[in-house]
Amino acid sequence: MTFVMWSPDMGATGVSGGAGGDRLSALAWRAAARLKAVTTSAGLVLFRMREGTLQMLLGHMGGPYWTRKDEGAWSIPKGELAECEDALAGALREFTEELGHAPPDGPVIELGEIRQRAGKQLVAFAVEGDFDPAQLDPGTFELEWPPRSGRRELFPEIDRVAWLDLATAKRKIVQGQAPLLDRLAGRHSSA
Repeated sequence: MTFVMWSPDMGATGVSGGAGGDRLSALAWRAAARLKAVTTSAGLVLFRMREGTLQMLLGHMGGPYWTRKDEGAWSIPKGELAECEDALAGALREFTEELGHAPPDGPVIELGEIRQRAGKQLVAFAVEGDFDPAQLDPGTFELEWPPRSGRRELFPEIDRVAWLDLATAKRKIVQGQAPLLDRLAGRHSSA
Protein backbone atom coordinates (compact mmCIF):
# COMPACT_ATOMS: atom_id res chain seq x y z
CA MET A 1 0.00 0.00 0.00
CA THR A 2 1.25 3.51 -0.74
CA PHE A 3 0.46 6.63 1.20
CA VAL A 4 1.12 9.99 -0.42
CA MET A 5 1.30 13.22 1.51
CA TRP A 6 1.28 16.49 -0.39
CA SER A 7 2.31 19.95 0.70
CA PRO A 8 3.16 22.96 -1.46
CA ASP A 9 6.52 23.34 0.30
CA MET A 10 7.67 19.72 0.26
CA GLY A 11 5.95 18.31 -2.82
CA ALA A 12 4.97 14.68 -2.55
CA THR A 13 6.32 12.25 -0.04
CA GLY A 14 5.35 8.63 -0.19
CA VAL A 15 5.68 5.53 1.95
CA SER A 16 5.14 2.18 0.33
CA GLY A 17 4.80 -1.26 1.71
CA GLY A 18 3.39 -4.63 0.84
CA ALA A 19 3.30 -6.46 -2.46
CA GLY A 20 3.54 -4.20 -5.46
CA GLY A 21 4.63 -1.29 -3.30
CA ASP A 22 7.34 -0.15 -5.69
CA ARG A 23 4.92 0.03 -8.64
CA LEU A 24 2.33 1.85 -6.54
CA SER A 25 4.97 4.21 -5.24
CA ALA A 26 5.95 5.15 -8.81
CA LEU A 27 2.29 5.71 -9.70
CA ALA A 28 1.81 7.86 -6.61
CA TRP A 29 4.85 9.96 -7.46
CA ARG A 30 3.58 10.49 -11.03
CA ALA A 31 0.14 11.48 -9.73
CA ALA A 32 1.73 13.92 -7.28
CA ALA A 33 3.86 15.41 -10.07
CA ARG A 34 0.71 16.00 -12.14
CA LEU A 35 -0.91 17.74 -9.16
CA LYS A 36 2.11 19.96 -8.76
CA ALA A 37 2.09 20.73 -12.51
CA VAL A 38 -1.36 22.34 -12.26
CA THR A 39 -0.69 26.05 -12.09
CA THR A 40 -2.92 28.97 -11.35
CA SER A 41 -2.93 32.09 -13.47
CA ALA A 42 -4.75 35.36 -12.96
CA GLY A 43 -6.02 37.78 -15.56
CA LEU A 44 -7.84 41.05 -16.03
CA VAL A 45 -10.44 41.92 -18.67
CA LEU A 46 -10.61 45.61 -19.49
CA PHE A 47 -14.04 46.62 -20.78
CA ARG A 48 -15.88 49.72 -21.97
CA MET A 49 -19.22 50.78 -23.46
CA ARG A 50 -19.26 52.30 -26.95
CA GLU A 51 -22.53 53.35 -28.57
CA GLY A 52 -24.45 51.03 -26.23
CA THR A 53 -22.22 48.03 -26.98
CA LEU A 54 -20.06 46.25 -24.43
CA GLN A 55 -16.49 45.91 -25.71
CA MET A 56 -13.61 43.92 -24.22
CA LEU A 57 -9.91 44.38 -24.77
CA LEU A 58 -8.25 41.12 -25.81
CA GLY A 59 -4.67 40.40 -26.81
CA HIS A 60 -3.50 38.28 -29.74
CA MET A 61 -0.95 35.81 -28.40
CA GLY A 62 2.58 36.43 -29.59
CA GLY A 63 5.18 34.02 -30.87
CA PRO A 64 5.59 31.92 -33.99
CA TYR A 65 2.87 29.40 -33.16
CA TRP A 66 0.13 32.07 -33.19
CA THR A 67 1.37 34.24 -36.08
CA ARG A 68 -1.04 32.92 -38.72
CA LYS A 69 -3.93 32.11 -36.38
CA ASP A 70 -6.80 34.41 -35.52
CA GLU A 71 -9.85 32.60 -34.18
CA GLY A 72 -8.92 30.90 -30.94
CA ALA A 73 -5.64 32.84 -30.72
CA TRP A 74 -6.74 35.73 -28.49
CA SER A 75 -6.66 35.88 -24.70
CA ILE A 76 -7.30 38.11 -21.75
CA PRO A 77 -4.05 39.57 -20.36
CA LYS A 78 -3.03 36.93 -17.82
CA GLY A 79 -0.14 35.03 -16.37
CA GLU A 80 1.02 32.62 -13.74
CA LEU A 81 0.74 33.67 -10.12
CA ALA A 82 3.87 33.75 -7.99
CA GLU A 83 3.81 31.50 -4.93
CA CYS A 84 1.41 32.93 -2.30
CA GLU A 85 0.55 35.91 -4.57
CA ASP A 86 -2.92 37.39 -4.22
CA ALA A 87 -4.94 36.68 -7.38
CA LEU A 88 -6.05 40.29 -7.93
CA ALA A 89 -2.52 41.60 -7.38
CA GLY A 90 -1.26 39.01 -9.88
CA ALA A 91 -3.90 39.96 -12.44
CA LEU A 92 -2.97 43.65 -12.17
CA ARG A 93 0.75 42.81 -12.42
CA GLU A 94 0.23 40.61 -15.48
CA PHE A 95 -1.87 43.26 -17.24
CA THR A 96 0.98 45.74 -16.74
CA GLU A 97 3.64 43.25 -17.88
CA GLU A 98 1.77 42.12 -20.98
CA LEU A 99 0.48 45.51 -22.18
CA GLY A 100 3.25 47.75 -20.87
CA HIS A 101 0.80 50.01 -19.01
CA ALA A 102 -0.93 49.76 -15.66
CA PRO A 103 -4.67 49.06 -15.77
CA PRO A 104 -7.00 51.93 -14.94
CA ASP A 105 -8.26 52.39 -11.40
CA GLY A 106 -11.88 51.54 -10.77
CA PRO A 107 -14.24 49.06 -9.20
CA VAL A 108 -13.16 45.47 -9.80
CA ILE A 109 -15.63 42.80 -10.88
CA GLU A 110 -14.76 39.24 -9.86
CA LEU A 111 -15.37 36.86 -12.75
CA GLY A 112 -14.45 33.74 -10.82
CA GLU A 113 -12.31 30.80 -11.78
CA ILE A 114 -12.20 28.47 -14.77
CA ARG A 115 -10.14 25.42 -15.61
CA GLN A 116 -8.64 25.53 -19.08
CA ARG A 117 -8.07 22.53 -21.35
CA ALA A 118 -4.52 21.77 -20.18
CA GLY A 119 -5.78 21.78 -16.58
CA LYS A 120 -4.44 25.23 -15.74
CA GLN A 121 -6.71 27.23 -13.46
CA LEU A 122 -7.44 30.85 -14.31
CA VAL A 123 -8.85 33.39 -11.84
CA ALA A 124 -10.19 36.46 -13.62
CA PHE A 125 -11.32 39.96 -12.82
CA ALA A 126 -12.65 42.86 -14.88
CA VAL A 127 -12.38 46.62 -14.64
CA GLU A 128 -13.95 49.34 -16.77
CA GLY A 129 -11.61 51.69 -18.56
CA ASP A 130 -10.02 52.62 -21.84
CA PHE A 131 -6.78 51.72 -23.59
CA ASP A 132 -5.38 52.88 -26.91
CA PRO A 133 -4.21 49.75 -28.78
CA ALA A 134 -1.46 51.84 -30.43
CA GLN A 135 0.10 52.25 -26.96
CA LEU A 136 0.79 48.52 -26.57
CA ASP A 137 4.31 47.94 -25.22
CA PRO A 138 4.31 44.18 -24.58
CA GLY A 139 6.56 42.09 -22.43
CA THR A 140 8.61 39.42 -24.19
CA PHE A 141 9.55 35.79 -23.80
CA GLU A 142 12.47 33.80 -25.14
CA LEU A 143 12.00 30.69 -27.26
CA GLU A 144 14.25 28.40 -29.26
CA TRP A 145 13.17 29.07 -32.84
CA PRO A 146 13.08 27.23 -35.13
CA PRO A 147 12.76 24.18 -32.88
CA ARG A 148 16.01 22.24 -32.29
CA SER A 149 18.01 24.97 -34.08
CA GLY A 150 19.89 26.09 -30.98
CA ARG A 151 18.91 29.71 -31.78
CA ARG A 152 16.94 31.64 -29.17
CA GLU A 153 14.69 34.54 -30.13
CA LEU A 154 12.59 37.05 -28.22
CA PHE A 155 8.88 37.26 -29.02
CA PRO A 156 6.16 39.57 -27.65
CA GLU A 157 3.79 37.97 -25.16
CA ILE A 158 0.97 39.78 -26.98
CA ASP A 159 1.59 41.07 -30.49
CA ARG A 160 -1.54 43.23 -30.75
CA VAL A 161 -4.67 44.15 -28.81
CA ALA A 162 -8.14 45.08 -30.00
CA TRP A 163 -11.49 46.17 -28.63
CA LEU A 164 -14.07 43.52 -29.54
CA ASP A 165 -17.81 43.18 -29.01
CA LEU A 166 -19.01 40.08 -27.15
CA ALA A 167 -19.85 37.97 -30.23
CA THR A 168 -16.53 38.70 -31.94
CA ALA A 169 -14.56 38.25 -28.72
CA LYS A 170 -16.14 34.83 -28.12
CA ARG A 171 -15.12 33.73 -31.63
CA LYS A 172 -11.55 34.92 -31.27
CA ILE A 173 -10.72 34.03 -27.66
CA VAL A 174 -9.16 30.74 -26.58
CA GLN A 175 -12.23 28.52 -26.14
CA GLY A 176 -11.64 27.84 -22.45
CA GLN A 177 -11.78 31.55 -21.59
CA ALA A 178 -15.13 32.26 -23.31
CA PRO A 179 -17.17 31.67 -20.12
CA LEU A 180 -15.36 34.62 -18.54
CA LEU A 181 -16.72 36.92 -21.25
CA ASP A 182 -20.24 35.62 -20.69
CA ARG A 183 -19.88 36.23 -16.95
CA LEU A 184 -18.71 39.79 -17.58
CA ALA A 185 -21.61 40.44 -19.96
CA GLY A 186 -24.09 39.02 -17.43
CA ARG A 187 -22.72 41.01 -14.52
CA HIS A 188 -22.40 44.20 -16.54
CA SER A 189 -25.98 44.04 -17.83
CA SER A 190 -27.33 43.48 -14.32
CA ALA A 191 -25.37 46.41 -12.86
